[in-house]
Amino acid sequence: QVRLVESGGGLVQPGGSLRLSCAASGNIFGLYNMGWYRQAPGKQRELVARLTSGGDTHYADSVKGRFTISGDNAKNTVYLQMNSLKPEDTAVYSCNAFRIIVGVKYDYWGQGTQVTVSS
Repeated sequence: QVRLVESGGGLVQPGGSLRLSCAASGNIFGLYNMGWYRQAPGKQRELVARLTSGGDTHYADSVKGRFTISGDNAKNTVYLQMNSLKPEDTAVYSCNAFRIIVGVKYDYWGQGTQVTVSS
């Protein structure tokens, strides 16, 4: 069982920055693929960024060059640095951890944190 707790959301003006944190209850690095998802009102949840168990990173086209996902092994924490924020980045951002062992998927979610980009 992995417990994920997000923090760092809030209200920011367009062009501003925020850093989201996802603290995990146990060791995740090298074991779980970590991801940040977001869901805006009336829209489907979408993958924003992923940090694989092997250390690779992947980003949605809409955030490439603006967002950076990273991890701190010692703190069991994954971060999402968000720069040059736009109003369309407004959403609830959730942290996800998953791994597949012998065909069984272990999938965990945080409670989400609201990010609002507005002047």
